[in-house]
Amino acid sequence: MKTVGFLLVLFVSLTSYSQGWTILESHKVAFSNKDVSGTFDQISGTIVFDPTNLTSAKLNFKLKVESINTGNGLQNKHARGDEWFHAEKYPYIEFESTKIEKTSTGFKALGKLEMHGIKKEVSIPFTFVKKGNKGTFVANFNVSRSEYNIGKKGNDVADILKITATLPVQKK
Repeated sequence: MKTVGFLLVLFVSLTSYSQGWTILESHKVAFSNKDVSGTFDQISGTIVFDPTNLTSAKLNFKLKVESINTGNGLQNKHARGDEWFHAEKYPYIEFESTKIEKTSTGFKALGKLEMHGIKKEVSIPFTFVKKGNKGTFVANFNVSRSEYNIGKKGNDVADILKITATLPVQKK
């Protein structure tokens, strides 16, 4: 009987861990400051999330730098260039969680954010609302572009970018 109990616990744990989410096409990853705003239109990732079992949660994302869209073709080309994001050399902005924690307002994902070849430990606050087999993750946080050597320091573009990521998801 102990073996059956152990196998049942193992099965439930594996089932919970493998309960992943697929990012839907209606996602939006927006950035803004007083000088520029836009979106990154292509995102991929792995989401394993159960708010009742955060020990197995994983949030890993890749934004394709080439998909930056400011609404201005010349500005997009400039942003993809080597002075800013250098999309040819650094094709992705990546986040990989190491831990997910509950907070008083939702959750926070602790992990590494990599942009422009620089990795930094970050904490990204987010909320999650589940409706049936779908849900929505919403994260709001700031990024200092100069900490990742994006653009020149001290030029006329504001340093802090506000990021708003809205990720509708569906259970796999």
